[in-house]
Amino acid sequence: MSVRSSLLLLAGALTLQGCSGRQSILDTAGSDAAVLLTMFWVMLGGLVVVWLLVNGMMLFFHKLSPRKYDESHAQKLIIGGGIVFPTVVIAALLAWGLSIMPDQRAPGDGLRIEVVGEQWWWRVNYWPKGADAPIVSANEIRLPTGQRTEFTLSSAEVIHSFWIPALGGKMDMFPGRETMMSLHATEPGSYRGQCAEFCGASHALMAFEVVALAPDDFDAWLAREAAPAVAPTGDTAQRGAVVFQEQGCGACHTVRGTAAVGQVGPDLTHVGARASIGAGILAPTIENFSAWIYHTDDIKPEVDMPAYDTLPDDDLMALATYLQGLK
Repeated sequence: MSVRSSLLLLAGALTLQGCSGRQSILDTAGSDAAVLLTMFWVMLGGLVVVWLLVNGMMLFFHKLSPRKYDESHAQKLIIGGGIVFPTVVIAALLAWGLSIMPDQRAPGDGLRIEVVGEQWWWRVNYWPKGADAPIVSANEIRLPTGQRTEFTLSSAEVIHSFWIPALGGKMDMFPGRETMMSLHATEPGSYRGQCAEFCGASHALMAFEVVALAPDDFDAWLAREAAPAVAPTGDTAQRGAVVFQEQGCGACHTVRGTAAVGQVGPDLTHVGARASIGAGILAPTIENFSAWIYHTDDIKPEVDMPAYDTLPDDDLMALATYLQGLK
């Protein structure tokens, strides 16, 4: 028994380690997620009460007091304790839960972020209030704290699901249909978002970084994000810009301020300043840019981008240096 108890305690401790962190529903950083967490604990408590009552009755009458009861008394116990009480408790929990559901359908306070689920990455367009054109980004979302940010969600090919556990609930994304949700971040920090709907071979590799910033910091970041790419400095990066053009990368990718205006793949204008490349897979280092370019389909199976595994080493390093310098 002591060994079994120790194993159970160890398993419980290991399980609890997953209850915190930047992708945990139990470690909230937004008002919507806080409401969902409250609902979870209250409903769990109500269901525990129902479970204890029903199973307690079974234990009492079957093991502790196994005697014969008259039919009317037995019916009252079964109907009252097994049907009426659980129904009342569950109905009360449902009514309460519906009354405090997070207001994720409310309009935002000004900023709107348009997110399109691709295979397997995220197209992100920022629409500040009154803007005539979006500020384009990809695979990363930044939003101000203390404000409700509105999201319009859609998908290009298959169903995806947009979920930032620390900030709120999930919302499905459908091809040909636009859905709306909003989130209210309360705590500055970095959080992890994830596609929560199986969408193909690289579904598990379709993540995104979420950074909640103080409003002034967010405005400063958005101004930098709207600016064109900074021209590369240094011989290697400049050579990389030439390789980028020669290899036709601009047919699929945009680098604002250059001749690259492709719309097929992610916007790369400030790709070196993002927290990751490949939609949450790799840190934006020169070595990882090089690995991504050379082994694209190995790192992310069935991705549309071809692997440039015939590039000479010097050109590959130059191209990776150029991309890492786009900040």
